[in-house]
Amino acid sequence: MNLIFRLLRVVLAALLSSRTLEPLGTSVLGFRVWLNDIDTNLHMNNGRYFTIADLGRVDLMIRTGMLRMLFARKWAPVLGGAMIRFRRELKPFQPYNLKTRVCCWEGRWIYLEHIFETLDGHLAAVIVVKGVFLERGRSIDMSELMQAMGIHLESPPMPADIRAWQEAQQSISDRVKEG
Repeated sequence: MNLIFRLLRVVLAALLSSRTLEPLGTSVLGFRVWLNDIDTNLHMNNGRYFTIADLGRVDLMIRTGMLRMLFARKWAPVLGGAMIRFRRELKPFQPYNLKTRVCCWEGRWIYLEHIFETLDGHLAAVIVVKGVFLERGRSIDMSELMQAMGIHLESPPMPADIRAWQEAQQSISDRVKEG
């Protein structure tokens, strides 16, 4: 199935759904691996996981009410990094679930997790992304975003793996600058 049709399905289902999500709730979407999702190894292409993860973030933003607020303020969500761990292949026509949730936030960064899971509960892949919201090139601090949404929550503690990833990204940036 073409990605535009998946996007339309996700957007329409989220807009028509009576089930809103709490800010720390989990979006669950069901998909199937189509022929245009596979690579030469006859399983879902590694890049397709990132594309499908985009759909999880769209659903999460619509169902938490964030997208409406972003449009009103003309703030744009942008990714600043991603890491993925593959555990099990997804084969052609195999159905799977994508679970998307906010893990934590710090300063201007928000960290989300995308879990790709087979219908029998096996982990296929997990992606962690870090994102920022921009207004004309200015990064919005997460406290400002939470206030704009009327949310009064402290961030959950940053998991050790995300902290280590954050530190590794800084180390890479420093090494490249010295280059």
